[in-house]
Amino acid sequence: MSQKNYISHYEHLKNKWSEREQKLHQRLWQKHKDALEWLTRNTAPFTASAASIVMLSITPNLLPTSIATPAAQVAPTKNPTTIPPIVPSNEQFGMLNKRMFLINDLYNKLPSSVVPLTPEQEDRITGILSARFGFSVVADVNGIHLNQNYGYIGEEQHLARYPGDSMSTMFTSEADAQKYYGSGMAPGLGAWGYFADSAASMTSLDVQREKWYIAVPTFLSPGYNEHVIVYNNFFKYRKMLVVNPQNGKALVADIADSGPSPWTGKQLGGSPEVMSYLDRQDGAEKGPVLYFFINGSGENIPLGPIEVK
Repeated sequence: MSQKNYISHYEHLKNKWSEREQKLHQRLWQKHKDALEWLTRNTAPFTASAASIVMLSITPNLLPTSIATPAAQVAPTKNPTTIPPIVPSNEQFGMLNKRMFLINDLYNKLPSSVVPLTPEQEDRITGILSARFGFSVVADVNGIHLNQNYGYIGEEQHLARYPGDSMSTMFTSEADAQKYYGSGMAPGLGAWGYFADSAASMTSLDVQREKWYIAVPTFLSPGYNEHVIVYNNFFKYRKMLVVNPQNGKALVADIADSGPSPWTGKQLGGSPEVMSYLDRQDGAEKGPVLYFFINGSGENIPLGPIEVK
């Protein structure tokens, strides 16, 4: 057989298996969507390879027909006129895979307990996050460094965006109102005061800043007491990447408040929307996250959820 024919045969097999893999992914999501979504939320002890084994172990009847036994093959549908649900298998499975790889990357780089990272750990982790998300993630900007970049996050209340703002004016959708109204509004303002002077002057950016805000203990940053004005100007609405290393979910948040106090046992706080997206509603309302500065202004990086590249 000539080299040309061999390559052609190889390409034929590769394309055939790629097509089978795509169908496998689609059927996997059709039959086990709930299980796989659970897996993305509860992957603390899993590496990417372990998760793949779990997915295959719960779906033996989805193996290609050349491998599966006759008893395990999928029976033909009884109603050929029934249209199966449209499942975005490529997108969902691809997102799961990317998150799994991120979890795997971080798994052996984090300390066994939630403690401040060493400079070496920060360098390794920011390198991983920068590569995975496609922009520069750093622990230090011009000598300014938080007291901690890995810590427990607790839920914060909503912040008043302008004079007269209230929970009844906070939401633009009924779904958000039903989900987050019970979180309430903080009795005081955020660290930088109101986000806007009035309801009429409030911009979409102001809305996003409140929705996706975090609180960090700026006052515990090394050098803060010697340079209060400089540090406050730096921290005001500074964008940070916040990552749940146990499920691979991440978002871009801004610093809109200062706290919490060390006695709370938490190292930072997040808005109700931040906590919900990161799946940090764990009963105690806290769980570990990574949080690092986005190098530069981050002007072109929108606030809110972000996916691994």
